[in-house]
Amino acid sequence: MTRTDENITMTSGEFAHLGEGSVAYLRKVSSDELLGRFPNLGEIAPGMELWALFAANGQPILLSDARDRALAGAMENDLTTVAIH
Repeated sequence: MTRTDENITMTSGEFAHLGEGSVAYLRKVSSDELLGRFPNLGEIAPGMELWALFAANGQPILLSDARDRALAGAMENDLTTVAIH
């Protein structure tokens, strides 16, 4: 087997769309953090611990109070999830 190492160059636009529609990340967040990042979120109680599923570009997909429900939402949308610590 012959292996060649090639540098693959991506444009910033290509990089920005990497994983779009197929990868999402799961992260535990506080409702306070979400209100700060997404001011149009609407009414949400302060101080809540939630599980958030974000698209590869950082846009929120869903919020849940249970990790398994957030993962189920990813599976329903055929998204591969990665965890952010």
